[in-house]
Amino acid sequence: MRIISGIAKGKRLTGFSGLEIRPTSDRVREALFSILNSRYGSLEGKRVLDLYAGTGAMAIEALSRGAALATLVDQGEQSAKIIPSNLKTSGLASRATLIRSGVLKALPALSPSDLIFLDPPYGKGLVPQTIEALSEFDLLGADGMICAEAAQDDPVPETIGRFRRIEERRYGSTVLHLFTHCEAV
Repeated sequence: MRIISGIAKGKRLTGFSGLEIRPTSDRVREALFSILNSRYGSLEGKRVLDLYAGTGAMAIEALSRGAALATLVDQGEQSAKIIPSNLKTSGLASRATLIRSGVLKALPALSPSDLIFLDPPYGKGLVPQTIEALSEFDLLGADGMICAEAAQDDPVPETIGRFRRIEERRYGSTVLHLFTHCEAV
């Protein structure tokens, strides 16, 4: 894995072993950031929330492309070691905070963000459950977007809480679901 663009472009991220972490492939990450670039242009000044952060690659990519701050949430043992290492390697640690907690437990204490990534374990119904909690705690900024990654066979409704899916893209067995506020559609 590497950083695709921005000030940390080309930096290699720390690897991992075992099945605890399933990182978003470079191909899917590149496609997602292309979509974000066409919607927002620059990510300059954006606040990012990376839920089920794994290696931290999504938040680090956003920071590399100009996002102001990132909060990464993950409870995994490997993530607790890999994320700080990757933030240090990329030179972006000063603009990021790692919260080592279960995502649903951490949400009530978080502030709204402009861009929310979520990539929970597949097959557990966590995408709809997490988006519902994001709606309940009003954690998406007015012009914000939720970028959720799920398996092809994971059911993800078109409307969840106050959010509506505006785009769905398939990449092999991975599906990206992009949500924004219903009134923004």
